[in-house]
Amino acid sequence: MSGYLNDVASRLIACNTVSDRSNVPAMQYLAGELEAHGFRVTLQRYDRSGVAKANLIACAGPRAPDGLIVSGHVDTVPFEGQPGWRRDPLRLEFDGERVYGRGASDMKVFVAQCVDAAARLDRGRLTRPLVFLFTADEEVGFLGAERLTPVLAELLEEIPLPRQAWIGEPTGYEVFHTHKGVGLVTITVRGRGGHSGLPEQGANAIAIAGRVIETIGRYQEEVRSRPSPAFASVFPEAPYTTLNFGTIRGGTAVNMIAEECSIAVSYRALPDQDPLGPYREIVERVRAIEPRDYGSDHRATIEVGEPFAAPPLLSPRGTPLEAALFAVLGRRDSRGALFGADGCRFASAGIASLLCGPGDYAEAHQPNESIGRDAFERGTGVILSVVERLCGKQLSN
Repeated sequence: MSGYLNDVASRLIACNTVSDRSNVPAMQYLAGELEAHGFRVTLQRYDRSGVAKANLIACAGPRAPDGLIVSGHVDTVPFEGQPGWRRDPLRLEFDGERVYGRGASDMKVFVAQCVDAAARLDRGRLTRPLVFLFTADEEVGFLGAERLTPVLAELLEEIPLPRQAWIGEPTGYEVFHTHKGVGLVTITVRGRGGHSGLPEQGANAIAIAGRVIETIGRYQEEVRSRPSPAFASVFPEAPYTTLNFGTIRGGTAVNMIAEECSIAVSYRALPDQDPLGPYREIVERVRAIEPRDYGSDHRATIEVGEPFAAPPLLSPRGTPLEAALFAVLGRRDSRGALFGADGCRFASAGIASLLCGPGDYAEAHQPNESIGRDAFERGTGVILSVVERLCGKQLSN
């Protein structure tokens, strides 16, 4: 086992990089390590809601076309207040066949493996450029990648923009070439308050929100009953657009008529669909709801907020990167991920991304997040083998 890998993974997990916090200290640490290994490193700094952020670009190899991007995000989802934690989330801990810590699977260990690979890489054998991209704000809408992509070619300077990206998301080393589009919308019901002893004098926002939930629930039933034949094998678990009620908040007290209730809804549209299509369908269906409260002549108002939408990922099959991953990992096929990734942003620059990493999807975002010890120890070698196939001297003849 690499003691250096342990050190880098420990340092990364010890950095609290939950998306609402600054990731700059973690990126500065990574920059220092990669510079020490001979990479040219640039930090793209920006500010989001008053919080300092950074993306990292590290390059090695000749100024030649057909290079490879290896990418990962450094931010994590929150752990404070998440029930079920029995370990310190910010401490890398080995226990039997598992390695624990927030980001162990998603996806700080992969980033640490990239740095370990950089330390062990013979840069003189590179015939094509190798670019490491580490991003911020992936967990909150791929915002770091969204900022980075339009200027990436400029930041690479004389290195031609690689057209292939390997993103080490937690897939258990399965290969994914596609994921669904992601949409988020908040629906707010505003009613008329009053004393609960005479409910007919008000319009209860929670009651009308129940109709909103029922309406969107029927929409989910309809799309589920019409699975897409084109994506039946790609998304076998859910070959249709999915919708989810994330949060609902409403009311002030049990003896008061609720004046306001908000529902946060997310959806994931199939890759061949307009990411805003489900939003427009929700708007149309909600507009048809009768907003009058039960047993009352008063009506509420229903407001559908502006959507957030991220595009799907749909990378071509049969690329050199796919062939290299299949050969190194012993895989034969690729399918669709149930989560999103930065590759959906990279696509706007003509970069085709594949998702494949050592972490476990079932562990992502969970309390006591962990990764298998074998995957932890094996990962650096996997990266070096793929890089050798795509950027090494064996391809120069």
